Amino acid sequence: MTEMVHGTMPAHMGEPVLSRWWRTVDRWTISCVLLLFGAGLLLALASSPPLATRNNLPPFYYFERQAFFGAVAIAAMFLVSMMSPATIRRWAVLGFVASFAALLLLPFIGTDFGKGAVRWISLGFASVQPSEFMKPCLAVFAAWMLAAGQEVNGPPGKFLSFSVTLAVVFLLVLQPDFGQAALVLFGWGVMYFVSGASMVIILGLAGTVVLGAFVAYNGSEHFARRIDGFLSAEIDARSQLGYATSAIQEGGLFGMGVGEGQVKWQLPDAHTDFIIAVAAEEYGFVLVAFVITLYATICLRALSRLTRERDPFIRLAGTGLVALFSVQAMINMGVAVRLLPAKGMTLPFVSYGGSSLVAMGLMVGMLLALTRSRPQGEIGDILLTRGR
Repeated sequence: MTEMVHGTMPAHMGEPVLSRWWRTVDRWTISCVLLLFGAGLLLALASSPPLATRNNLPPFYYFERQAFFGAVAIAAMFLVSMMSPATIRRWAVLGFVASFAALLLLPFIGTDFGKGAVRWISLGFASVQPSEFMKPCLAVFAAWMLAAGQEVNGPPGKFLSFSVTLAVVFLLVLQPDFGQAALVLFGWGVMYFVSGASMVIILGLAGTVVLGAFVAYNGSEHFARRIDGFLSAEIDARSQLGYATSAIQEGGLFGMGVGEGQVKWQLPDAHTDFIIAVAAEEYGFVLVAFVITLYATICLRALSRLTRERDPFIRLAGTGLVALFSVQAMINMGVAVRLLPAKGMTLPFVSYGGSSLVAMGLMVGMLLALTRSRPQGEIGDILLTRGR
């Protein structure tokens, strides 16, 4: 099976692990991630001191924590990117079980830190958000089941993966965290579509999402308030969206200048959910366009490599990871410019947040491992092998 999937091209015998990794990994993606992290540190210098002042902490407290967790995330990314797809699958399954158990325990041992949603487990010195680690693990776990379902006499992979995803979505809605729930469901839908889904089922799933949104709107005051604020023709100038919109407009093309922005003093979440508003106000559209280009490069490079991949599991898992990563970035920036309703979701590698940074490091590490160059063989060789 390995020869049939990866071809029969000879490997470099005796080649060191690091040399083989460097030769096969996508260095463009690594460069883009490092640049995003650098941009995040630059923006943390601007956005975090006001928050530290309000909380009676040292001025660079949050910057130092972001640098620390970012270093852990980058190290995790490099380490995971050296693993084989089989190892990625094994660890992702274990990670899924652990994060699912943590989501089950959140109502009993979780905390909301005064934000109205029980999403974190406090460890005293730090906090962990299980849903951040659930996303990459679920993508790989669901891809494994979908790929297994394509085999002869394989299990009902589509049904099992959908059932598991619905269970995760249910636990996320209980927090409540509708944004992460929608993101997880979207990631599964992309993998399901790539695996060869029926359009009838896709339309049925879309209808279910619309029905769920209707129920949430009528059953959750928090959800309804955000939707009403998004649909309102007028923007409250003293709301978070109002401050963010004003900051983006004030920034213009080249920004107001380093340290000259005011939105960081007005928004409590300037260092997380609205970090792109800080970037636009102080550095202008130039920096925002640069950040968008980095995300687009990561997405397109990964998809380009995955189109040449013949292993169904690698193709599906990689597609799911790309969907989660890119759509999360789109949601964060879309909220800041009022293209989407307000949603507490970080900007990957740029926003402050220990769980988000480390989980994104693991996610991109998995993506790098799955998209490493492998000898695929010619399609004629594969068909010939199957005919023997």
